[in-house]
Amino acid sequence: MPSGPESLSFPSDAAAPSTEPLAPGLYIVATPIGNAEDIGLRALRVLRGVDVVACEDTRVTARLAGRHGIATPRTAYHEHNAERVRPILMKRLENGASVALVSDAGTPLVNDPGFRLVGDCIAAGVAVTAIPGPSAPLAALVLSGLPSDRFLFAGYPPARAAARRAWLGELAAVPATLLILESARRLPASLADMSAVLGARAAAVTRELTKLFEEVRRAPLDALAAHYAEAGPPKGEIVVVVGPPTGTDATDEVDLDTLLAAELAAGATPRDAVQAVARATGRPRRMVYARALAITDSKPQ
Repeated sequence: MPSGPESLSFPSDAAAPSTEPLAPGLYIVATPIGNAEDIGLRALRVLRGVDVVACEDTRVTARLAGRHGIATPRTAYHEHNAERVRPILMKRLENGASVALVSDAGTPLVNDPGFRLVGDCIAAGVAVTAIPGPSAPLAALVLSGLPSDRFLFAGYPPARAAARRAWLGELAAVPATLLILESARRLPASLADMSAVLGARAAAVTRELTKLFEEVRRAPLDALAAHYAEAGPPKGEIVVVVGPPTGTDATDEVDLDTLLAAELAAGATPRDAVQAVARATGRPRRMVYARALAITDSKPQ
């Protein structure tokens, strides 16, 4: 028995479109992350056959639809209108409609509000199926050359430096390759914090994947941080891949002095700096306090 709304199969001539109507339900459809040719036949069939396509940005999806002659009605569904639009979509689904969910690029639900719609469908007994395809984090992982047998998708780090270092500290001991999204503008500062908190782990900065100016820069985190500190923010969409810890204790590589100095430079009191760094690294507060004293005592009076 099929696990989703229907068992999607193709006739012997895979290029010939199917005329069979789609079964009711929600279809999670992956779309290209850059190269428009990275769209599957099954995805095209579903996008043509559903009653409506729920899009992160209808203008972006319109370009994809125009390229492939898809005339299906579109409606916006994104983080800013999800609470209002989700009940409308659910009503249509419960009344027997077929709805495709797409993001601007890649696989929906990865770093977007689609998972709440899926959860509501499951709770309501509405069939859900996935049409797999492109995914920027997975593309970055396979291009990085780093271990791929165990990995963690961490999403975007916090924008503020202190919160970002605490967030990285929570990931420091995870025995897996880390997949981290970051904006081009914050990449140099973010890499500096990764180097300080995670140490000189093997890493890769992937940029503009599947596009004309695709780039993968592989180096230890400290070297990547130094490169982008000098070169400045790059252009394009970025995924940072960080290798797993190499020792038995991931915090062995943490540079307490660098973290403390950064907290103090940001205006934290010695007490607040010690608390923040101890929380971020998992090191004993007494140890961090000793390093804080050493730093303050070494400053010229």
